Amino acid sequence: MESHEPDLLDEIQDQEKVLKIQEDYTQIDFDPATKTLLDFSTKLTLDIKDMNETDIESLRINGFSDEDILDAVHLISYFNFVNRVLDALGADPESGMRFGQETSVPQSEMEYLVQGNEGGIPQAG
Repeated sequence: MESHEPDLLDEIQDQEKVLKIQEDYTQIDFDPATKTLLDFSTKLTLDIKDMNETDIESLRINGFSDEDILDAVHLISYFNFVNRVLDALGADPESGMRFGQETSVPQSEMEYLVQGNEGGIPQAG
């Protein structure tokens, strides 16, 4: 979420609220549809084994079409995938992508790994 903070700020227009969302979105008074989608996203990310038809139905009840739900699942899953790949390779986000830090962007850890190793796979040390 940190790398998308400017997009969130553009949408919400309230820096204090953006910071509160990043700290704990459950403490923000969202409309029911947004709250349901955020809860769904969190569950899909952290408690996948507990997902069931009730989770999908709660989105439908709150106005999401099946196409909306499919898009959300793809998007949430993609971000989870990318984060897991970067974590597995030991690649840190660029400093500008970290919550609460300045937006200077040095050479990323992944670029370093690729340049320092043939094949780009980090070596056990």
